[in-house]
Amino acid sequence: MRALNGACLLTLALCAGPAAAQDAVLGNAQGDVAVTIYNNGQSLVQDDRQLAVTRGRNRIEFPDVSARIRPETVTLSGPGIGIVEQNFDFDLLTPDKLMDKAVGQQVTLIRTNPATGVERSERAKVLAANGGIVLQIGDRIEVLRDDGLPVRTVFDRLPPNLRARPTLSVTVDATDAGTVPARLSYLTPNLGWTADYVALFDAAKGAMDIQGWVTLTNSTGTTFNNARTLLVAGNPNSGGSGFRQLAGTMDSAGTESSNRERLGDYYLYPLTERTTIANAQQKQVSFLDVKGAPARSTYEFVNRWLGSSTDPVSTASVLRFSTSKQGGLGDQLPAGTIRAYMRDARGDPQFIGENRIDHTPMGSAMSLRTGDAFDVKVQTTVVSRTRKGDSRWVTKMKYVVTNARPDTVTVLVAQDGLYGDVRISDESLKGERVSADRVEWQVPVKANGKTELTATFDTRY
Repeated sequence: MRALNGACLLTLALCAGPAAAQDAVLGNAQGDVAVTIYNNGQSLVQDDRQLAVTRGRNRIEFPDVSARIRPETVTLSGPGIGIVEQNFDFDLLTPDKLMDKAVGQQVTLIRTNPATGVERSERAKVLAANGGIVLQIGDRIEVLRDDGLPVRTVFDRLPPNLRARPTLSVTVDATDAGTVPARLSYLTPNLGWTADYVALFDAAKGAMDIQGWVTLTNSTGTTFNNARTLLVAGNPNSGGSGFRQLAGTMDSAGTESSNRERLGDYYLYPLTERTTIANAQQKQVSFLDVKGAPARSTYEFVNRWLGSSTDPVSTASVLRFSTSKQGGLGDQLPAGTIRAYMRDARGDPQFIGENRIDHTPMGSAMSLRTGDAFDVKVQTTVVSRTRKGDSRWVTKMKYVVTNARPDTVTVLVAQDGLYGDVRISDESLKGERVSADRVEWQVPVKANGKTELTATFDTRY
């Protein structure tokens, strides 16, 4: 067992060296920080600091950079300076690492007599710190155990390159001596943002209130203090080949433009005030608040192939709305999750479902599938399937739509999987062929009633 646990305490006696003294200073060494955060968890950090340099080569240390910094992306710009060499010390100071680095070195053990409180110190050489601490004390070898007795280990100095904070050291060549304003820029993962939406739907009014929240997540190992923060909505390529998941809730893509700031093909969402993005923290900031946007509740059922269902199947409950400027939310929506609520008979908002959306341009028609309907169901039946030749089949389908609600509903019934040359030779209700392999019917169903829809498909392979 490591001697750094339990009653075995650790003390560091600093023999004042410049790097050690700098690391021991509490507080943050960052300057004026600006952070640009992308949806993919990648961020650009720009840190403006004042550098005191002498003419010629200078070794400058930048503590409080991201512990996940991508060193190959570092740039340092300032009048009259140029980078010669840079190193990133990411081996952070912990009790275990301090003991690991002390192997082969002398330390001081201070033992306290639990009965008298008298302390006794002796010098020891650390022989090993692999699964336990092995020490040489004079002519004897001792294993430092976690046996409940108070023992402190005192170290003479910090090992080289072991830092209390992530530190970037840069060697620069300066043309003149003095104080130089410089900007340190770099990319870092583990600092990202997501969008979340809360929608309150009012069925009686046919309207929806929606609020958008930005959730910032920082696991870089570093806090960014009082930072100017800019969010970028889009999917910039960072060299990876990750799987992109689409939500499929956009019925038609919008064609409207707004005056929101752009960066190439991305939209920018600057936070109005500076904010501190603490390490190991999630922070939420509001960016959208719309009242009374038109919305309606509908039902949808999709039959994936020309087959029967043994039992009635629930339709999907769907909220439909628009992001258009006129009669909609009037904004672009960054990818995220929309959580929908409705008020119950007591007036309290209750959760009714959620779904993800992709990056959505303004003017788009949206369908938010929130869950399965309790009272509106569809049962599909193959009435007949007749072979007309080696590569031709005629299938007659029946779709029975039932409604146990006290009001009339309209159900979108879709038949998918019409692959090959599939013709509809007969249908009891006129449908719309929305694609080569899909047809849709708007089926009205009276309160506490049912409607039968029939269609005949002539399939040729």
